[in-house]
Amino acid sequence: MSNLREYFQTNWAGMSLHDWIGMILTVGTFLAMVWLYTYVFSPKNKERLESQRNIPFDEKNTDSEKEK
Repeated sequence: MSNLREYFQTNWAGMSLHDWIGMILTVGTFLAMVWLYTYVFSPKNKERLESQRNIPFDEKNTDSEKEK
């Protein structure tokens, strides 16, 4: 068990700026994905999300090239 503990030991004082930025971005992305999955798969949001499911196929929104 001590070998496994040594394997996962972190030298917090030895981390460079790039290590800290990478760790913060990784943890932030993980938390954002957890929030997004709970939002999308929550039953109370189903009706709101289902009402917007055909937006990519709506021709009113795809005529932006002709207006320019």
